[in-house]
This record gives sequence, structure tokens and C-alpha cells, in this order.
Amino acid sequence: MNQGASNAWPRSAAGSGARAVPWRARASRWAPGTLRGRLSLVALTTATLLMVILTVAFNTVVRQRLQHQADDELHTRGTAVAATVDTSGARVRLLETPGEELLDANVWIYAGGRLLEKPPTATAAGPLTRAADALAARGGTRCVTTRAHGPVRLCARPVPGGSSGATVVTALDLSPYRSSADTLLFASLALDAVMLACTYALTRLAVGRALRPVRTMTDQATRWSAVASEERFGSVARPDELARLGGSLDALLDRIRALLRHERQLTRELSHELRNPLARIIAELDWWQSRPRSAEETRITQEAISDAARSMRTICDTLLDDARDSASASPGTTEVVSVLRRLADRAVPARPEVEIGVTGPEAGLIVGVPDALLERIVSPLLDNAVRHAVARVEIRAAARPGGVRVEVGDDGAGVPASFVPQLFQPGRRADPGDGHGGAGLGLPLARRLARSAGGEVHHEEARAPGATFVVGLPSG
Repeated sequence: MNQGASNAWPRSAAGSGARAVPWRARASRWAPGTLRGRLSLVALTTATLLMVILTVAFNTVVRQRLQHQADDELHTRGTAVAATVDTSGARVRLLETPGEELLDANVWIYAGGRLLEKPPTATAAGPLTRAADALAARGGTRCVTTRAHGPVRLCARPVPGGSSGATVVTALDLSPYRSSADTLLFASLALDAVMLACTYALTRLAVGRALRPVRTMTDQATRWSAVASEERFGSVARPDELARLGGSLDALLDRIRALLRHERQLTRELSHELRNPLARIIAELDWWQSRPRSAEETRITQEAISDAARSMRTICDTLLDDARDSASASPGTTEVVSVLRRLADRAVPARPEVEIGVTGPEAGLIVGVPDALLERIVSPLLDNAVRHAVARVEIRAAARPGGVRVEVGDDGAGVPASFVPQLFQPGRRADPGDGHGGAGLGLPLARRLARSAGGEVHHEEARAPGATFVVGLPSG
């Protein structure tokens, strides 16, 4: 038995879960799928609750008011009938007055607990007479509602004067009052239905007009993504809420565009920086394959290719680290002159007669950046120098207050004065037709990497002849 009971529980729980899923599915299926429909449904629900509250309150007040009118009429009739009752003697007497038949309609007169007169249509054991007897017995001015072929209101009023305890009970059929109240209820319900229908229609219309700018913004965003437009949402006057939304979207578009520019720039820089080591690998392989080589020559070629491959890896790591904003956080220090000599040994001048000299203290000149980053900063400057030099390229390193200064100069034609402001702009070249394969990215890359490490690269215009670029980096 226990085993059977324990097995029954999982089936019950599973059945409960199976019933819950369709309920959620039905709820989500009935929910409107558009913002316009949901806002209209919220407005309709709110208006319905408000209408129900107002309708209930209104009809309650109306019914109370109609009952007060019935009570006032009963009290008026009771006062008129009480005026025909003589309580001055030992016995209660009914006075004859004109229109007595109107006053006697639905009127009971009591002397103490004894019934003196009742309506001709009422029986002594009828429900109205029993209700009147109970009112008279309780004494005082009271009203009750009972049913006898419909709702009837009865009010008791003591007759003033004398000591006989005479009481007049009057009755009034409430059917006309209830009919008026029901008519008002149905009319208010019909009015509520019309008001709710109008509320829903007007809400959908108003929400549709309010959301029209959103649809326009959606269409604009679709067109802009297709044609890469420079347009922005903030250029058009809009309501405050949509203006703030447009401003946020504009900022998002600007960030996306900046990321795309950065990605394209990174791609161009990788292509530019990898060109030289790749050309060196190709040249070494062509030279090695041109004729049979000795074992020593093959070893030298392999070392050159390996060195170029390591250089390519260093370039990729450095550029990617910079793209992730991590170059400035990279730990490490570097002995400056040894790195500069290594760069000078790897450099290939455009003319065989060009010499590359490195001057600086052999030891003790330490910069606060990794050697790979120092190479990537100085390499573009050295490439430019050996490309334009006539006979001599000079690399000078020296300490300065708080850092290290590296100068890379050549004895070439120098930088045209008109081009100096554009030196560090990506893709700019002083003479695109000079026969060199540069893409105008080396100098901007060197400056960007130096700044990421807390340094700077600038052109020394006072030096002549030739061009001199100065790198300033923090000391290690």
C-alpha cells in the first residue's frame, strides 16, 4: 500500500504540471502581440474597473434616494392619518373627514396592541398585517420592507397626545421605485458599454498616433543600416521621451560606427605591419631555392625565416593587445639600446649605401614598456627613415627627466611643410606616387601605441636636413 501511494504522487504532480502548461499557453495566446494592443487592453481594463465602481456607487445612491422618497411619503400619509385619530378621551376614536377612503388605503391603526382599523383588502392573518402588528408592538417611528406580491415598505408613527399608545402604520408598494431603479441600472450599463467601446477605440487611435514616430524611426533605422547613412535620430524634433530614446540610439550608432572604424583600422595596420616580415620570408625562400645551398647557408636562411615569423607573431600580439586596451597595462621593462640595435640589424635600407647608426648608453637606459611594444613603436619610424635616407639613418637614445627619449632621423628630403599637419593622420602620404609601398599607417600606429603606454611621438621640425621623429616614453 505504501509503495502504491508513493507511486501515485509523481503521477499527480506530473498531471498538475501538464495542466499548467496549456494554461500559460492560452494566456500568452490571448495577450495582444503589439504594444498598441497591450496599451489599449490596459486602458480598457482600467476604464472597466472605474466604470464598475462608478455604476455600483451611482445605483446604490439612487436606490437609497428612492427609498428615502418612499419613507417621506409614508411619513406624510402617517401624519395625515394621525390627525384623524382622537386620543383625548378614555378611548381612541376615529374622526370622520372628507377623503377618508383615500386615507384608509393601506393604513393600520392600533390602540396599544389592539388593531382598530385595517385596509379593506388586507386580511387579519396576511403578511402585511403581521408586519404592521410587529411594527406597532415595537413602538416608535420605524420602517421595514417586506414582500407581499412584491416589495412593500411599511412605516409606523405614534399618534401624539393622550396615553392610549395609538400608532398609525402606513404601507406603500415599492414596485414603481424598484422599476425606476432597475431602469437606471440598465441605462447605466448600456452607457458603460458605449463608453468602454469609445474608450477602446480612442485609445487605439491615440496610441497609434503616438507610436507613429516610433514606426518612422524603425523605418529610418532600416534604411540607414542598408545604406550606412550618416543621419541621426536627434536631427528631427520629437516628443521628449522619443527624443531621449533617439539620443540613446544615436550614441549607440556612434559607438558601433567607432568600433567598425577601429576594426577596419586594425585590419589595415595588421596588413601594413605584416608586409615587411612576410616579404622577408618570401625573399629568403626565393634566395634559398634559386640554387643549391650548403648546410650553413640553409641554417642561416631558416634562422632568418624563424626570426621573421617571430616578428609577425609579435606584431599580431602587440596590435591585438592595443586593440583590447591592454597595451598600457602590460607589465615589463626594456633595455632600450639593445632593442634599437636589434631593429637596426633587421632593417633593410632602400639603398645599399645607407648606413644605420645607434648611439646611446650601453646599459642602464631602461624604459617602462615591454620590448615588443617598444619595437612596434620605433619600427614604423625606422622604416620611414631607411626608405627616405640618402646615406645615413641615426637612432639616438638618451635619458630625460622622468623618461627616455629616442630620436630616429635621416638625411633625406625631409617632410614638406604643407604636409606636416597631416603626418599622423591614417592613410595620408606626402607623395603617393614615390614608388614606395607604404599605406600611410605607420606613423599613426606608432603614436597610438606610444600614447597607450603613456608616451608620445612627434615630428621635430627644427632638424634639417632630413626628417627627425622623437619618441618619449616613461622610464622603467
